Amino acid sequence: MKSATMNKRSFLLLAIAFFVCQSLTFAQTAKDVFGNSETPILYLGIDFTKAKIIDEPTSEFEIRDKYYPGINDVIVGEPKKYDLKGAFHKSFIDHDLGAVMTRNAKINAEDIKSTNTADFHKFQASDVETLVRGFDFGDKKGVGLLFVAEAFSKSEKATAIWVTLVDMKSRKVLMTERMQGKAGGFGLRNTIAASVKNIIDEIQKTKYNIWKTKYANS
Repeated sequence: MKSATMNKRSFLLLAIAFFVCQSLTFAQTAKDVFGNSETPILYLGIDFTKAKIIDEPTSEFEIRDKYYPGINDVIVGEPKKYDLKGAFHKSFIDHDLGAVMTRNAKINAEDIKSTNTADFHKFQASDVETLVRGFDFGDKKGVGLLFVAEAFSKSEKATAIWVTLVDMKSRKVLMTERMQGKAGGFGLRNTIAASVKNIIDEIQKTKYNIWKTKYANS
């Protein structure tokens, strides 16, 4: 009887320790991004798998096979222009676009284009969480920075992107927020890339401090 009671107590203590540990790991990871400038972040790229390109005449196959990889390439290829390190107050940010490139290449081209302006505001945070749960991060651990594209609107001249921090091991969203970047330049690649630059610049100017206030002291 005594042994059974001890086993129950041991099990209960282990269960409590497990859930406390899980809670602290999640909270600490989110907090450290904004509370410690040396907490590493891995930039994962822009996921276009659920994005809608609204009122755009460019071929959907060209969008998927040429412009989506081109946009992702230019972000990491010009780090001074697309200053993720400055935006997130890090001395260095590694990148790995492998998972995003693979996912984007498998998009059904027929689902890319839209003529419905309501598609520019079709996402909820829960949609981002569902997308992240379906991600394959392999054996990666730590914090990943993922840009989830919602839509590009030719008429609005803007791109909507959810800036998302994820715990890659558990595939949990630590933070996600919708941002809208003004488009510019010529050609779809440059137009959307300009939107991304505007979003990164806005993070550096204002958003980072807002997020730091919200999460660093949580």
